[in-house]
Amino acid sequence: MSTVKTNTLTGTTSAGSIVVTGEGGSTTTNLQQGLAKSWLTFNGSSTAALIDSLNVSGITDNGTGDFSFAYSNNFSTANSYVAGGMVAPSSNSVTTYTLRPYSSASLATSSIRFSMVYNTGSEGVSDYPYGASTMVGDLA
Repeated sequence: MSTVKTNTLTGTTSAGSIVVTGEGGSTTTNLQQGLAKSWLTFNGSSTAALIDSLNVSGITDNGTGDFSFAYSNNFSTANSYVAGGMVAPSSNSVTTYTLRPYSSASLATSSIRFSMVYNTGSEGVSDYPYGASTMVGDLA
């Protein structure tokens, strides 16, 4: 087996576009389109704080269970990416908790706003000690 070492990959048709053959060999995936462009883990209880992140420059605590995250590099449009997430009352329990966009207007090119929700009949919003999210899409 050979090893390829490089710092930069450039597509032959388009500089930022590289096609990779998928598992099974019958489909292809665009490498650039398939990468997470932003992700984060954060503490949502007491003093809100990022634990670790990629392409996230800061966190704002807007109130109980309500947080905003600013991107270091903007997405191309508010409709050019998707975000999903999870919330946990501890590091080993994520069964019925969700990190979801605060409202339909919570996606912006430079930030996103999330609610920490316990998915019960009452859908309680609260500050939980662990939240995580991944955003995929097109950067500006």
